[in-house]
Amino acid sequence: MLDATPKKITERRALRVNPCKTCEPVGAMYAALGVHRCMPHSHGSQGCCSYHRTFLARHFKEPAIATTSSFTEGACVFGGGSNLKKAVKNVFDIYDPDVIAVHTTCLSETIGDDINTYIQQMEIPEGKIVVHANTPSYAGSHIVGFGNMMSGFIQYLAEKKAVSNGKIGIFPGFVNPGDMREMKRLAGLMHGDYIMFPDTSGVMDAPNKGHYEMYPKGGTTIEEIRALGSVEKIFALGELTTKAPAIKLKEKCDVDFAALPLPMGVEATDQYIMELSHFLHTEVPESIEEERGQLVDIMLDAHANFYQKTAAIYGDPDTVLGLTAFALELGMVPKYVLTGTKNREFTKKAEALLAKFGANDCKAVDNGDLFELHQWIKNDPVDILVGTTHGKYIAKAEDIPLVRAGFPILDRYVHSYMPIVGYRGAMRLLELIGNALMDRQDRDAADEDLELVM
Repeated sequence: MLDATPKKITERRALRVNPCKTCEPVGAMYAALGVHRCMPHSHGSQGCCSYHRTFLARHFKEPAIATTSSFTEGACVFGGGSNLKKAVKNVFDIYDPDVIAVHTTCLSETIGDDINTYIQQMEIPEGKIVVHANTPSYAGSHIVGFGNMMSGFIQYLAEKKAVSNGKIGIFPGFVNPGDMREMKRLAGLMHGDYIMFPDTSGVMDAPNKGHYEMYPKGGTTIEEIRALGSVEKIFALGELTTKAPAIKLKEKCDVDFAALPLPMGVEATDQYIMELSHFLHTEVPESIEEERGQLVDIMLDAHANFYQKTAAIYGDPDTVLGLTAFALELGMVPKYVLTGTKNREFTKKAEALLAKFGANDCKAVDNGDLFELHQWIKNDPVDILVGTTHGKYIAKAEDIPLVRAGFPILDRYVHSYMPIVGYRGAMRLLELIGNALMDRQDRDAADEDLELVM
């Protein structure tokens, strides 16, 4: 006889379908590009480096420079030490960077290459620097790789001086150059003397001057990274990404830090501004108060179009938390909140945020994928999707508007120049989400009018 006992549906653990993340070296490469005259170096095969460069170039629409150890079968058997030493010599001879930032790949991590020892054995030209970070592709995500590379620079370069330099340090998190510019602008209006690390503004949004510059003028300088060891305090924005590097700096140089959410929406931006105000002992200038007032005014004007609209929000953990918080401030219901990065702290923070606004029936998941999100939406649809390019397949299949925000966005332009942080960034998000919802309402109304005519 057949067993009629209902089978328990087990959680899918060993497989991800359309994962909501990419691998650690992508994040490490992006962090290294935020250092002035730095050449990111992929210690692995050429294919790995090509993929990671392509991923970044498609998002930023800018060349993502990087070199590779070019592993072949021999390196797989005997290790990649010889490849790395030759590569570093060639890179300094040909491309003349000030620093080479080595990150590992699946293959070099599986072999067990000791990068630190290899670096000690190298003949590095005078005045040049080589740093490294371990970034196995089969663990973590690009967010983890970004933080690991930050920690690598800190471990190699940060120096504690006897006297503080009186500056603050800003760790911006995994955000676009436009977001970094906005964070710096707000800090400047608060009269803060700051060091931002890393800083991809002026690198991944460099202007076209009619000739190619391998090393644009942007990026955090080596001297500034060294000076992080003597700053007064670190503001680690996007705490799930930058808290680990802040802890590394605290351990090495005893620099205090404040771990803050990305300044997205009203409350989180208020928190960033007030932390700066309290630490710098400065008043909030009228120009910032005006921006905040304009945002609140727009939110009130458009409230009827946002109230109780449901959303699915997905992407990088800190970005998703910021988008979720702003959606709740708009009166929306973020029914599904998902990140592909495995981080239980994300789920705790998301659930606390939802509970704060009384959205207790919403679902928050880390280490998820877009196939899973699609199944939830099929069972219980939402009014709008907010997230990265890869959600467009869900949007098309279920006929739901998609607002692109976060990383990666591969099929649109200009996004990396325009901030989604700060009060100005919130205005832009409000416009994008509001217009997408209103376009959908107009279309639905047109369909109803057509049915009446027929």
